[in-house]
This record gives sequence, C-alpha cells and structure tokens, in this order.
Amino acid sequence: MGQNSSKPPPSSTQHVFTSESPVSFSPDLINALQASPETDSTRSKDLELHIQRRVHSELQRLDAEHSKRLSELQEQISSAPDSTTASVHPDARTPDQSHSAGGVDHKAASQSDRLRDLSRKSVQKEVDMLKEKLQKRKIQEEVGKDKSVKKAKGEVVNCLRLNDRRPLDCWREVETFKEEVGRLEKEYLGKLME
Repeated sequence: MGQNSSKPPPSSTQHVFTSESPVSFSPDLINALQASPETDSTRSKDLELHIQRRVHSELQRLDAEHSKRLSELQEQISSAPDSTTASVHPDARTPDQSHSAGGVDHKAASQSDRLRDLSRKSVQKEVDMLKEKLQKRKIQEEVGKDKSVKKAKGEVVNCLRLNDRRPLDCWREVETFKEEVGRLEKEYLGKLME
C-alpha cells in the first residue's frame, strides 16, 4: 500500500519532440553565431545595466512625483484656515466685523500667539539639549583633569600593552581605575546635591 510513490518517475516528465523534416542551419548563420563577441556574461551584464537604468529612471520619476505632491500639500496647509483657533475662540469676530467695530483681529492675534508658543517651545527644547551636552562635556573635562584618574588610566593602558596576549592579568589596574572613577562620580554627585 505505501510502497508505490504518488509522483510519476522523473523520466516521464521530459518531453521529446521529433520533427517530420530535418532541421538544418545555413553556414552563414553558424559563422555569425561563432564570430559574435557576445557571450553569456556580456549578455547578463547588458541585461543588468538595462535593469539598473530602468530602476533608476523609475526612482527619479517617483521622487519627482513625491516632491510635487509634498509641495502641493505644503501649499494647501499654508493656505488653509486654522481650525484650532476658531474652536478656541468661538466668539471671535470675523475680520470684517472686527475692523468695522474698531476691535482687534482676535483670530490673527491668537494665531500669532500660537506660533510664538510653538517657537518658544522649540527654542526651549534646543536650549535644554545644549545644556545637557555642556554638562556631559564638563564631566568629561573633569575626568580628564583629575590626576589620579589619569594615572590609573595610564596604568591600565601600560598593563594592556605589556600583556597584550593576557589582558586578564591587568585586573588590579582595572579595579584601581574603577575605584578612582567611582570616587570622582561621588564627588560630582555631592556637588550636585549641595
């Protein structure tokens, strides 16, 4: 029952076609094929170059479409009225009413306030990032100025140079370096907590 396979043997999947008349090629065709400098590798390279050119042109076309669409969207966004300010100030007058009544254009004022708040937030965010960078730089400068940390670092480097095949022999120097850095960190934290 399980002895016969369900697939036919592979020899039966081959098809051989025989022609009723003999096939012959002219000597000119055979000479042209043999004299042709084109090989399989050159054909594959030409095909690869053709594919690359097509892909490149398609990518350029897509890029142009996307940049056009982006500029259209940016134009729409910049020309669209701001719906958030209208919902915040439902009693705000239209520009015609405010000018005729002699009042201030509340919509324009609230929009400029909102833009000012956005720019203030972004500037504050950048200032905070710069402060963090300066703090990190101060810590690195303090580590570089501390003589005991420099000495411990130099000892680790010298030990590793001497024992380049056996770096685990430098564990004492590494521990000393860790202690010095820990001491420096405690001093720094103590300064911050004061």
